[in-house]
Amino acid sequence: MMKVTKMPMVSACAVHDCAYNGHGNCHARAITVGDGAHPRCDTFVVAAAHSNPNTPVAGVGACKVVACSLNSDLECRAQSIRVGYHERHADCLTFTKG
Repeated sequence: MMKVTKMPMVSACAVHDCAYNGHGNCHARAITVGDGAHPRCDTFVVAAAHSNPNTPVAGVGACKVVACSLNSDLECRAQSIRVGYHERHADCLTFTKG
């Protein structure tokens, strides 16, 4: 039997044009981080409509950035992460090169 681990929460999101952003928080059910090399938020989507800010805050479902020291078997081991802009795209700002 497999043990279920608790997902890290997205504690803050500064990407206000994302459809899942509501009042500085991410309200997707879970996000995926990374394209293998860069800690981009793969769940980021621009839309005029935004998700309901009264829904639960997102967790990190998967992390594909194997160069992050917080990544273990494609899962994030941080307590929580922050998402914000890096250049012109949404990134996991908690990324720690390992």
